[in-house]
Amino acid sequence: MTKPLTHRETTHRLARRALFSFVFTFLIARIDVFLIMSGRIPNGYLFLGATHVHHLNYGIFLLSALAGFSIFRRPTGRTAEIVALLYGFAMALTFDEFGMWLHLGGSYWQRVSIDAVIVVAALIGLLAFGRTIKRFESQHLWAFLALALALGLFGYALFSTGDKIGDWAGPKLQELEASSSP
Repeated sequence: MTKPLTHRETTHRLARRALFSFVFTFLIARIDVFLIMSGRIPNGYLFLGATHVHHLNYGIFLLSALAGFSIFRRPTGRTAEIVALLYGFAMALTFDEFGMWLHLGGSYWQRVSIDAVIVVAALIGLLAFGRTIKRFESQHLWAFLALALALGLFGYALFSTGDKIGDWAGPKLQELEASSSP
């Protein structure tokens, strides 16, 4: 007989499922859009008349359905794991186009979308792998400070490198996007 999972173990397990599907879906969505825009695969976008229904809308509707299901049905066990996977999937579809809903339009390749995905992935990652505050003891202070410094340096490197990559690749991606518009 297996021992039942504690609430914390269940939370970490579900967050790991959500993190996996979030990162996987984001990567697949970016690759898919690039391949469609470059003409390497057929255009699978949904159009209603002249209106392109962006995949962030699918994510919003799925998040709404999952929230209702989670509130009214309170899933457990295998169902909760499926809901966590779908949650990560829906979050990725939504935040992949964060720049478009933040600025109400604009290019798909906005930097703010990548930044939002990194922040969301980090928050889900903290839920998935972070220790509880109660277990944070004084001997962890130096490890925390070293980690904070490393994360700060990584953030600076990512931001400065991202700007350089954006300057180099941004015009090409925007040209590709403009040439693939209906």
